[in-house]
Order: sequence, then C-alpha cells, then structure tokens
Amino acid sequence: MLFALAILGVLGGLIAAYLFGRTPQTLPPAFAPASSSYETAIYANGIIESEQSSGSNIVIYPQVAGPVTQVLVHEGQEVTRGMPLVTLDDALPKANFELAQATLTTARDQYNKRLVSYGIDPKSISKDTLDTARDLASQAQAALKASAVALAQYVIRAPTDGVVLAINSTVGSYVSPQGAYDAYTQGFSPLIVMSGDQNHLAVRCYVDEILIARLPAPEHIQAQMLIHGTDIKVPLEFVRVQPYVSPKIELSNQRQEKVDLRVLAVVFRFEKKDLPRVYPGQLVDVFIGQK
Repeated sequence: MLFALAILGVLGGLIAAYLFGRTPQTLPPAFAPASSSYETAIYANGIIESEQSSGSNIVIYPQVAGPVTQVLVHEGQEVTRGMPLVTLDDALPKANFELAQATLTTARDQYNKRLVSYGIDPKSISKDTLDTARDLASQAQAALKASAVALAQYVIRAPTDGVVLAINSTVGSYVSPQGAYDAYTQGFSPLIVMSGDQNHLAVRCYVDEILIARLPAPEHIQAQMLIHGTDIKVPLEFVRVQPYVSPKIELSNQRQEKVDLRVLAVVFRFEKKDLPRVYPGQLVDVFIGQK
C-alpha cells in the first residue's frame, strides 16, 4: 500500500506540474498599441482643448457672489456673444437700482423747478443754488449708471460665440468670484467652461524637457494624434509653441507631486468634421516628426 501511495503521489505531482506549468494563450489586444507612422518621432502626452488664439478653454467666473436662481443653457449648447447663461439672486442690487432711479427723479424735479424759477426771476434763487441742484442731478445720474452696472453683474453672459462644455453649479447653489465649490474634489471650479468654434479643436501636448532639443524647427514640424481606445490616427497642424517650460502637473493636477519633471507645451490643431466622438479634455498620444 505504501508503494501504491508513493506512485500515486508521484503521478499526482507530475500531473499538477504539467497543468500549472502550461503557458496560457495570450489574448489579442483590444486595439493596436500606440505607434508612430514616422521614421523618427518624439512622443508626447496631449490633451484636447478648444481652439483659441491664446490660452486654452474659456473659463467663466462670476464677478459677484450669490445663489444661482436660473441656469438658462445646457451643456453642449451653442451660444452667441452676450447671451445670458446663468442668473444670480439680484434682490439687493435691484433694490439699489430702484432707489437710484427714485433719487434721480427727485434730483431732476428739484433742478427743473429751480431752473424754471430762475428763468422767471433770476433774483428768486441764487445762481449757486441752481448750480448745486444741477450737480445733484448729475450725481444721481452717475449713481444710477453705477447701480445698473452692478445689477448687470448678476447675469452671467457668454463672452464670445462658442459651445458650453461644462456647468459646474445648479439652481440654489452658492457661487462666488472664486467659482463653484465641488463637493467631490473639495475645491473650486469655474462656474462655466466654454469653447470657441468647434469646427477645429486644439491639442496641447507636453514634450519632456530632455527631448526639447530634438524638436524640429516650426516650419518642419509634422505631427499625428492617436485617440485612446481606437486605431484612429489624425494628422495635426502646428500652431505655436508656448515658450515656457513648466512642471508637469497640467494633466494630473496633483500639486503634491515629488518629481520635478518639466515639459514644454506645443499646440496643434485639427478639423473635427470627421471626428464626432472627440471632446475637449480628452487625453491622446501625439507623435512629433520632421518633414
């Protein structure tokens, strides 16, 4: 029996070694890994953003603080310059505006009465009293104008034609010139993020500082963008280099990073017409080659 058990143990060990020693068949990748079509190229991380002559996306902060009373647009909506986007509680500035209107009406009435009296009999009132009444009317007019400007700040309007990308608040939420508080990140975000015309989008890619010397001259730069999760390769048009090397915190926004890796921002553009599923804020791979 001992010999039989020993033989069974040896056979079991051999079978287990065979089963566990087999190399499983590798599954094919869901999509091809990022690869360059150029003979030599520089790799860089990129982020899609709206196309602007300078800067990146359009961020809108309110100039005053207060609760949101209306959100007049939705994300993805095309807007025109001056179109109202969000309104804030304007009870106090509206009351001040009405008070300024009443003050102006009173000041004008006083001035008109004194002007008529002075026209009938110049000796009825002094010239100094007439001038004072005129000055008070001018001051009331200026106060009304200031009240109108203050009241207008409680309506957030589109600064330019474009598309609403994100609305970071809702009716009843309190916002301030710092923006809207985000309960998830526990930080402040812009009240509204907009993009310009979306016929074209920009790609801001970050080139590692040790590769900056290998960048081709602007007139010889060519680039290609690969969209994550697809095999789509999009040719890019060079726009500009942001001539400032900064710490690489733009993509992760982790302010406590320990490694001081610095990058140079290079901006490209592409036409969105044939890419309906590409959005600002999306991360992409960028290969920069030489013509």
